[in-house]
Amino acid sequence: MKHYDTYTSRLFDYLNYAVLSLFALATTIPFVHIVATSFASEREVLTKDFVLFPTEFSLKAYQIIFANDRIVHSLLVTIFITVVGTLINIVATSIMAYPLSRKDLIGRKPIMMMILFTMLFGGGMIPTFLLIKALGLLNSFWSLLLPGAISVFNLIILKNFFQQMPDGLEESAKMDGANDLVILFRLVLPLSLPAIATFSLFYAVGHWNTFMTAVLYINDAAKWPIQVLLRGIVMLSQGWLDNPEAATDQTPPSETVKMAVITLATLPILCVYPFLQKHFAKGVMLGSVKG
Repeated sequence: MKHYDTYTSRLFDYLNYAVLSLFALATTIPFVHIVATSFASEREVLTKDFVLFPTEFSLKAYQIIFANDRIVHSLLVTIFITVVGTLINIVATSIMAYPLSRKDLIGRKPIMMMILFTMLFGGGMIPTFLLIKALGLLNSFWSLLLPGAISVFNLIILKNFFQQMPDGLEESAKMDGANDLVILFRLVLPLSLPAIATFSLFYAVGHWNTFMTAVLYINDAAKWPIQVLLRGIVMLSQGWLDNPEAATDQTPPSETVKMAVITLATLPILCVYPFLQKHFAKGVMLGSVKG
């Protein structure tokens, strides 16, 4: 029986490895194709339907992209929105989650019910647009940062995370004369780095992929994030050029430029993930044990 159990468990592991490997390839190969096509030459892209390893290496697409101020500016706008927005998200979520984690907070349950209500019902696109307009936030970066300053899902998990901390830590800090804000920023948050790192990644990815809100609330093309400009490049091919008549036979095909822009829009946020990966699973699971 033991030999049979060992054999079946090994077979099950091998099948798992095979299936997971197939899924990994299915998600990795398209991205490899995008990166490879962005570095391929014009002739190779025109003669091959699918490129995984470019045989004729070329940087012409990236040279044209970085020579265009609009794309570089959109990347800087996206970086600004991601950094500032993530900072606002973490500060706002922490400041709201900490008092809700205190059982002696007056009105704690009604407040939690109102917060949970927002997970089930939303105002909708048009009422939200009218609210943003009434607040004077249209065509402003604040329209991309303030409406989603707090995610209810992240708030609940972070609140549960704070609840698991020993009460003795806060009591000893209060005996030393620390107030609630000092306890939060100098004691609670430093001990919550796994959760903070995890939610920072969640928020940062959301800001980096900002698209619909920018389309709805931003009319000035100079304030467009890279995802909005990327959509214009993909839909309008070479409409991103300031002077379309400047295109010559030496200009890379539009497909190469599209792939290069997609690569530039994806790689920065992928480079952030490895630094936060060790905190990712730990930060989520620690706050999901208690309700």
